[in-house]
Amino acid sequence: MDAPNSRDDSFAQVDMNWDKLDKTKFYVVGSGLFTGITLALYPVSVVKTRLQVATKEAVERNAFSVTKGILRTNGIPGLYRGLGTVVTGAIPGRIIFLTTLETTKAAAFKVVEPFRLSEPTQAAIANGIAGMIGSLFAELVFVPVDVVSQKLMVQGYSGHANYSGGLDVARKVIKADGIRGLYRGFVLSVMTYSPSSAVWWASYGSSQRIIWRLLGNGTNHDEFVPSQWKIACVHATGGIIAGATASCISSPLDTIKTRLQVMEHDKQPSVTLVVKKLIAEDGWKGLYRGLGPRFLSMSAWGTSMILAYEYLKRLCAKDE
Repeated sequence: MDAPNSRDDSFAQVDMNWDKLDKTKFYVVGSGLFTGITLALYPVSVVKTRLQVATKEAVERNAFSVTKGILRTNGIPGLYRGLGTVVTGAIPGRIIFLTTLETTKAAAFKVVEPFRLSEPTQAAIANGIAGMIGSLFAELVFVPVDVVSQKLMVQGYSGHANYSGGLDVARKVIKADGIRGLYRGFVLSVMTYSPSSAVWWASYGSSQRIIWRLLGNGTNHDEFVPSQWKIACVHATGGIIAGATASCISSPLDTIKTRLQVMEHDKQPSVTLVVKKLIAEDGWKGLYRGLGPRFLSMSAWGTSMILAYEYLKRLCAKDE
């Protein structure tokens, strides 16, 4: 999804510039498309969250047992707790992210172009900067959504309180801690998701270029007309590589952030206490609780999102 530049005209065949898109169509169709992906992958987030907040005494200590426990207690709806809150908040959050991502990426490519770096390096830098800034702005929406949805995901589990819905969670959080309660873990979220987003997009941008080179494309601009299937395979492979890289790097901070956000209102949150408790319960591997589901979620979401996003950009291209 890299913006083509004067040194990389061959990639114009597989990319669509932001200024060539019908923005209204892009946002409307994109909202429906990404909501569908969220529906498909949401259960993985629920399982990951429960693993991250499980106490030492919890019976369910792996993804399979957590899933089985949810199905036994609440059935299929249990895997979708908090979905309404996430879908409602994700639409404006994703609009902010994608708009910031594309506009920043185009500007970043212009900044790095005079340095005459290799194409993968240019793509990594421009995509990384765009991913980090896009995530930074989007967290203003996503953090309150996380606080509410994660409390719904773990309600009644390992001693956590029960709620009647997302509005009930928001009302009780605001009553106990004010608006700042909805932003509990904001700094950690920024520290988790902004670098994670930077790593994801940098890995994706550079790996995509490297893959094309390994396939022998781009060396002859006149012959660089890959099939749609080939383009999709390259995007998907880049998404998997990016997901694996980002999930391994950001998992510890994500675990700490999740624990802070689901703590009850009467408890004073502390990063130090959370880390100490995790290490006391499981050693350093405790910081990687939920890594499997997180890797699956980031890889599956990233690959699905990239394929959908590339398709969306072509679908919403302006008529010349």
